[in-house]
Amino acid sequence: MTGSHASGMDTMTPEGLLALYGLKQEELEVLRTFGERVGDHLDEMISQWYGWLKTYPEFELFFSDPAVMERARGLQERAWEVFLSGKIDENYVRRRVEIGEVHARIGLPLSAYFAGINHFLIVIGEVAGQLGVPSEEWVQISSIITKLMHLETAVVVHTYNAVTEEALTAQAKSLMEMSTPVTEIWEGVLLLPIVGIIDSHRAQDIMNAGLTKIAETRARIFILDISGVGVVDTAVANYLINITRATRLMGCEATISGVSPAIAQTIVELGIDVGRMKTTATMQDALAGAFRRQGLEIRPATDGDVR
Repeated sequence: MTGSHASGMDTMTPEGLLALYGLKQEELEVLRTFGERVGDHLDEMISQWYGWLKTYPEFELFFSDPAVMERARGLQERAWEVFLSGKIDENYVRRRVEIGEVHARIGLPLSAYFAGINHFLIVIGEVAGQLGVPSEEWVQISSIITKLMHLETAVVVHTYNAVTEEALTAQAKSLMEMSTPVTEIWEGVLLLPIVGIIDSHRAQDIMNAGLTKIAETRARIFILDISGVGVVDTAVANYLINITRATRLMGCEATISGVSPAIAQTIVELGIDVGRMKTTATMQDALAGAFRRQGLEIRPATDGDVR
């Protein structure tokens, strides 16, 4: 299989998929013969299928643009032509991968895909009845079609899930980057305000972001403000201690600001040894201390300072 989202099914060649779903070449030949018989009715089948699709609750959301609808119809027709040809090769699998990618990127739910597959089987059955296909023969044909639909669905769903997972991973990464905004507020002074919950994964991201910024800026002071952290337990306190130790190894002094009375009491009750970790009640206190260590002084501006 080719395609960027086929990694989990690299070993699933067309031959492997056919074997996995029990499809034999003689069965594909039966499907191919049937496909030739219904070929002249394909446009009618597509029209009937789209008639059903228009009743689908989310139709207007995805197909309100007539141009989009027309392109989708053309793609659908080619997809079913290939399906009824019984030719399962690399091109067939690649096209099904593309279908999965498109469904995922436009946000069309898999339930819609499953419903569409099911309804097309109904449409094919109605055409078979119109052509007078004997019931015994239709039982065999419908069994073959069902197995091929299962094969196709496996490829589409795998790809759909892979694309969705990639999007969620990228989104989570972006959110994590936004949640660890290390800023150089003054030469040699870094600030990272934390809001929300700190777990082991986020603590590692905070450490990585902080150490990377320290290396880039050669900062000597790193302020970690936790006034927006709702809960500080033993695990969180240990995360903070590890972060301050790591920054110290980089030649940078870390200060934890925003330690509220409740947090201080919790740390004492838990018996957590904060060691050499510097703490302040407010960010203002941490900034004032940082500026003093830099040889700077914060004072009210006089009239002569105002321009």
